[in-house]
Amino acid sequence: MNKQQLAAKIWESANKMRSKIEANEYKDYILGFIFYKFLSYKEEKYLKELGFTDADLPSVTEEQLEIVTDVQNKIGYFIAYENLFSTWLSKGSDFNVGNVRDALSAFNRLINPTHKKVFEKIFDTLQTGLSKLGDGAGNQTKAISDLIHLIKDIPMDGKQDYDVLGFIYEYLISNFAANAGKKAGEFYTPHEVSLLMSDIVADHLKDRTEIKIYDPTSGSGSLLINIGKSVAKHMGSSDRIKYYAQELKENTYNLTRMNLVMRGILPSNIVTRNGDTLEDDWPYFDDNDPVGTYDPLYVDAVVSNPPYSQNWNPQDKENDPRYKSYGLAPKGKADYAFLLHDLYHIKPDGIMTIVLPHGVLFRGGEEGEIRKHLIENNKIDAIIGLPANIFFGTGIPTIIMVLKQKRINTDVLIIDASKGFEKVGKNNRLRASDIKRIVDTVTGRKTVAKAIESLSDEDALSLLSMKWIDPVVTEISALPLRIVGTLTAKLEALAKKYQTTFEDVEKEIADTEATLISMIDQLTGGEFDMQGLQELKKLLGGE
Repeated sequence: MNKQQLAAKIWESANKMRSKIEANEYKDYILGFIFYKFLSYKEEKYLKELGFTDADLPSVTEEQLEIVTDVQNKIGYFIAYENLFSTWLSKGSDFNVGNVRDALSAFNRLINPTHKKVFEKIFDTLQTGLSKLGDGAGNQTKAISDLIHLIKDIPMDGKQDYDVLGFIYEYLISNFAANAGKKAGEFYTPHEVSLLMSDIVADHLKDRTEIKIYDPTSGSGSLLINIGKSVAKHMGSSDRIKYYAQELKENTYNLTRMNLVMRGILPSNIVTRNGDTLEDDWPYFDDNDPVGTYDPLYVDAVVSNPPYSQNWNPQDKENDPRYKSYGLAPKGKADYAFLLHDLYHIKPDGIMTIVLPHGVLFRGGEEGEIRKHLIENNKIDAIIGLPANIFFGTGIPTIIMVLKQKRINTDVLIIDASKGFEKVGKNNRLRASDIKRIVDTVTGRKTVAKAIESLSDEDALSLLSMKWIDPVVTEISALPLRIVGTLTAKLEALAKKYQTTFEDVEKEIADTEATLISMIDQLTGGEFDMQGLQELKKLLGGE
């Protein structure tokens, strides 16, 4: 059975076993047990390298302090024989939920102090969720026993199998995301989008010998991992890549850490935080030594797929170094707050890629001012319009924006990639050929033969809202800053006259009613303007 078949088998069984438990919750249980199995087998492998046989393993207890210390120093934690995954399997009918509770509690006690940030409380989501697997100890024991027997065939006995383990883990995450509805965006960036961003970043960093990469809204950690894999191809060694991640939700933060550790990344190269990126920014420091561990964190690359247009609190942040040169995003739409956060944390020769709703390209007000400052300061390198329905849980059009602190070019590369995809179920997916074409265009900085010298108001709105005009359909245009500035001015003027130009706007930007409705959701304006927009939305069949 190859890795695709094994992953499909596990998913099919797990989906049946979860019964009435939400996919978004059940993923935490099965992925948590896969991780525990990984840690158990990693310890067994090390013990056997030391000369232990299967017959010797029962002697591995907490009381053997020399062994405990040796194992902790080597792999960052210690698991006694009675708590190993393989021991659970060998218990047969004697296994019960209490074995799991005892093992997870012991794990937290026996972490190497130097690796607390990586492993501490990593099983809290699993531990607190065991009671949801059934009514009473008997039902919980059966549910857990079914789970551990389901995943026992996943190979974990060497570095050559990190790819198999990683593939199965990613496969399960993506399938849980497909079944989690709107909650999918909390923890997953589609693999193809992740690869696209990774290849763009890797090309920029290909000549460096050591790098730091950071994801401030890390989710499952898959985006960060793919960046590392792409960069490592150029570096020769993945051990010279340091991973920084921050995630707000505790269960998703635990997924980040599990995923990074299971890909063979050294614990010393993993720095993670469970916190609010916009409210609780780095500098990162250890509470026990805030002066000695002060680090404002400037990295070679930042990658992120933050929650779209979420509320945030801009109050008293005017002098925040992340925002003071550009302005504050509006309270109801934090998209530019995340973008400016990312931009602040890259080195002068660094790069960032961020996924955003395409409304950031044409909304006015505070966002228009931020956009203007970014253009005037020559920070925006490229904008890639993605196909609709490419993300789980939302059908709104999205973009990838590429920014740099210092650029040689003074143009903005705008790419329409909205037509290149394949249909997979309810979603669209980028093909390998689509990804390569986009990456080649960005890294080679290709332009169309016919430049755009002037655009009407309607064409400007159409261009920056991803309904592209000929001859740019499925092509690329590198726009000089003066043209981008003109577009910005036109869009600001359009925002003031939306009430009287609904018919023109509808005619220019509505490929379908659904597309226009999603765009209306992204617009901001005065009370009278918003009333008009809501009336239009109703006429189009919106809620």
